[in-house]
Amino acid sequence: MPLGWLVAVRGLLCLAALLVIGVLVWQGVTAKGAPDPLEPTMSPTSATVSIAVLVFREGLECILVLAAIMASMVGDSRAHRRPVAVGAGVGLLATVVTWFVAAGIMSSLMENVSALNLQAATGLVAVVVLLVIMNWFFHNVYWGGWITMHNRRKKALLRDAGQSAITSRHLLFGLGLLGFASFYREGFEIVLFLQTYRLKMGDGIVLGGVLIGALLSAIAAVLTFVAHRKLPYRKMLVLTGVMLGAVLLVIVGEQAQEMQLAGWISTTPIPVLKPFLPAWTGMWFAVFPTVETLLAQAMAATIVIGSYFWARKSNRSEPPDTAEAPFHSPNSHAPSAQS
Repeated sequence: MPLGWLVAVRGLLCLAALLVIGVLVWQGVTAKGAPDPLEPTMSPTSATVSIAVLVFREGLECILVLAAIMASMVGDSRAHRRPVAVGAGVGLLATVVTWFVAAGIMSSLMENVSALNLQAATGLVAVVVLLVIMNWFFHNVYWGGWITMHNRRKKALLRDAGQSAITSRHLLFGLGLLGFASFYREGFEIVLFLQTYRLKMGDGIVLGGVLIGALLSAIAAVLTFVAHRKLPYRKMLVLTGVMLGAVLLVIVGEQAQEMQLAGWISTTPIPVLKPFLPAWTGMWFAVFPTVETLLAQAMAATIVIGSYFWARKSNRSEPPDTAEAPFHSPNSHAPSAQS
């Protein structure tokens, strides 16, 4: 990248960071009093950012898996990329259909269940989804195993096709199924996670966050599959993983608050903390001066951090051949260690 463009990009990033800091300072100066744990206070901006981070992070994982599948499809086997891409496209359509089905189910449940109880229930689902994603993120065994499973399936299909064990139609169907599974698994997680946001914030906020995350994912996909750029997937996933950890703490705080509003758990104020927690801390970070919300966030942080160190310890004791699969462009001719 030319020096001028690099300076311009860094300047824009600094301006964006200053804008975010300015908004937070403005919220802190103008907000009065301590956050009320019995009032829902999630900021639309905070919700949009959380949704965008999750969608982008899941999009990166999908791109990574598809890149690993297509990495060895060069030369005469380049035509095999098309059914994989078609399968991923079908996965996108299936994700959209799943969204409308899930939204319809939630709407029908609201006729018989109170809104607070339904928000608390869907919030629990969102927390579970995020904990599962964070648990997988910190385990190299997951990355290697997930990619290896797809590559083994791909190799088996191509081997059987070469030995005339399966027909060309079955080969195309199998490769399409690989693409479908790679995309739809991520899409299904996103659909489950977004239901609680839809109930609390409405379709507009959800759509905005999804569009931002999808745009970032599309840029990464174009650079990977069209421009054949070797992106720093590891650094990008680490960055989005850290951001997702912050999102998890916010969601856990909001979920504990929803459970308090629904009467599922008690509310135990901590008066000594109220002077140190202005209203904007509850609006932006879901930090409330109550025992239940802070304890829930502490437990979530302990699970994530503990999972990270447990994964590091487990990976050190594993043999070298089970290490994490390398990240490379699908245009690379170097075979993957997992393929």
